[in-house]
Amino acid sequence: MSGGAASAPKPLPSSGPKSLREMPHPLATSSSEEMGPALTPSPDLLLPRSIADKDLSLPNGTPVDTSSPASSSSLLNRLQLDDDLDVETRDLFVTVDDPKKHVCTMETYITYRVTTKTTRAEFDLPEYSVRRRYQDFDWLRNKLEESQPTHLIPPLPEKFVVKGVVDRFSEEFVETRRKALDKFLKRITDHPVLSFNEHFNVFLTAKDLNAYKKQGMALLSKMGESVKYVTGGYKLRTRPLEFAAIGDYLDTFSLKLGTIDRIAQRIIKEQLEYLVELREYGPVYSTWGGLEVDLSEPLEGVSACIGNCCTALEELSEDMTEDFLPVLREYILYAESMKNVLKKRDQVQAEYEAKLEAVALKREDRPKVPADVEKCQDRVECFNADLKADMERWQNNKRQDFRQLLMGMADKNIQYYEKCLTAWESIIPLLQDKPETK
Repeated sequence: MSGGAASAPKPLPSSGPKSLREMPHPLATSSSEEMGPALTPSPDLLLPRSIADKDLSLPNGTPVDTSSPASSSSLLNRLQLDDDLDVETRDLFVTVDDPKKHVCTMETYITYRVTTKTTRAEFDLPEYSVRRRYQDFDWLRNKLEESQPTHLIPPLPEKFVVKGVVDRFSEEFVETRRKALDKFLKRITDHPVLSFNEHFNVFLTAKDLNAYKKQGMALLSKMGESVKYVTGGYKLRTRPLEFAAIGDYLDTFSLKLGTIDRIAQRIIKEQLEYLVELREYGPVYSTWGGLEVDLSEPLEGVSACIGNCCTALEELSEDMTEDFLPVLREYILYAESMKNVLKKRDQVQAEYEAKLEAVALKREDRPKVPADVEKCQDRVECFNADLKADMERWQNNKRQDFRQLLMGMADKNIQYYEKCLTAWESIIPLLQDKPETK
């Protein structure tokens, strides 16, 4: 393994960052008994720190600090400042942009430009620009899973779409995927181990990636091989409490997000159906106004007002589809990725327990602990340390992402209702009685 994974593993009690009991839980279950006291909801998920430190105003009469910003947009900008603070300390920047459609005899596909700027010594040049398609990103992720089995690999957006329902070459779909691929590479770039992976370097710099792909397993790390070939014959007796809590947490987290995702999709569907009705509803007032000379002006005003509300609702639905849902789905896939790492950790521990038990059966000879058992113990400790470090990093990213997501959702809804309110208020003068002229 490259990076910190190659160093000597730390003792198990002190390896890795905080335990799960010290990590905030973003979504609480309906009953505290289901998850126990270790998994309590995190207040940071609901409110940014700049707001949580103040006395807020709520419908139930909670005291208010009148100095709080009037617009949620300013709060959203404040949240984004956290990302800018450590820009000067970064030495690797990657962006995905400029999608292009390629039509060939056998297939049609989209490529994206991947631009890299860096000051790292591992790179021969300070800047690279290559084009990659989705299957190249998929190759990279598979290679990272093989060579860094102890680490959490960020998820990719789903590859397959339902034909006839989603046009994968539409501008909206391509842009949504571009954002997801850009986020995928930025997650890797920010990781202290994955960003130094040899496969990642090649992905960012190689002009002909296909030639590198043909090398197959040649560059697979020793750690990757050791985990890849762990047989399924070992069965873990008991998962340690800390990692059992992680597993329970991930199950609950996935369930909560899955429910929100399904309901949000239904809301969007109903909004679009309502939008169709509004588009038929508004023009009726306009045609009616042609028959009513005295009511012509107010009827035209109502028709225009409904048209403005249609535009506002369409923008709100687009924001939910393009900004809200992708984040939910990314974290649902993230939870599945974490579960896979947890299973790999369990396999290595099961192998270690089996080998340790085999040694214990020969205690009459009091042999020295075999080297393969010590190596297996090192792998377990390495898995534990890496998994806990990635779990804390994931929690921090998740907390920040959901704070921005929920603040953005609030901001978009405020804008929607403000536009509708302005539209309806604009026609009030047209509906008021005017004094008759003498």
